[in-house]
Amino acid sequence: MAERIYLYDTLLRDGAQTRGVDFSAVDKLQLAQHLDALGVDYIEGGFPGANPTDDAFFADLPSLKKSKMVAFGMTRRTGISAENDPGLNTLINSGVTAACIVGKASAFHAEQALGVSLEENLTMISESIAYLAKKGLEPMLDAEHFFDGFKENPDYTISIAKAAY
Repeated sequence: MAERIYLYDTLLRDGAQTRGVDFSAVDKLQLAQHLDALGVDYIEGGFPGANPTDDAFFADLPSLKKSKMVAFGMTRRTGISAENDPGLNTLINSGVTAACIVGKASAFHAEQALGVSLEENLTMISESIAYLAKKGLEPMLDAEHFFDGFKENPDYTISIAKAAY
């Protein structure tokens, strides 16, 4: 059986964070069309609800032939159910069929940056992924700080991947 490698491009979000780069919605549309022509499997379009450019882009998504457009966001917030989290619902209503959420894969970052217990972090990730899937999106996890987390606490970091799975 042949293995398949999927290409996931973050230019439209990460590239826009580069000093001196200021993509317009039209720029993002044209770049997405070029990435589609190259055959990139997934194109991360940005963070719907984060800024006017991303809002304009998601309001008028490009027609793609090969690629799947992905909306980027965060896990549900602590103390809020996935169903009631405005950020997750923005992803669901963005017009895409796939969403990638960022979740802390490091015990240190979960406790210090998010201020949540390790168990709550796992729950936030698993409930967010499950909710996106329930709503018909292909869910993905950006396991933030994975390698640092693995170095400090490999069992916990692997539990993050299992929670998302």
